[in-house]
Amino acid sequence: MDKVKGFNCKDAFAAYCGVEIVEIGDGTARGRLEIKPHHLNGVGTAHGAAIFTLADAVFAAASNSHGHVAVAININISYLKATELGVLFAEAVENNARGRIGSYTITISDETGQTVALFEGLAYRKF
Repeated sequence: MDKVKGFNCKDAFAAYCGVEIVEIGDGTARGRLEIKPHHLNGVGTAHGAAIFTLADAVFAAASNSHGHVAVAININISYLKATELGVLFAEAVENNARGRIGSYTITISDETGQTVALFEGLAYRKF
């Protein structure tokens, strides 16, 4: 739990947006974001930037979970389902734990468990 508290304190932008990191493991992380009216875009659905911020924060938590600084070098996100108010969840899985390049897949889902977006990121690990 200390890992989670420390990470939440360090990511000021994600915290400002309302992202909560709820769990960090070796190469994994989970987070949540309650979508509120200020997170909506002009057509009344969750803004892509809000979804991206949730995914990016979980990616950062997972990629830095081994105790080495890791920074994003490439990211791709696919938005699969529009969503409105409610809670979004993100879960990161590490695909590659060897070497300087880490590969991660983050699945963002809504309260019903439906996938809202898929985020893939590459992180460079500074040893």
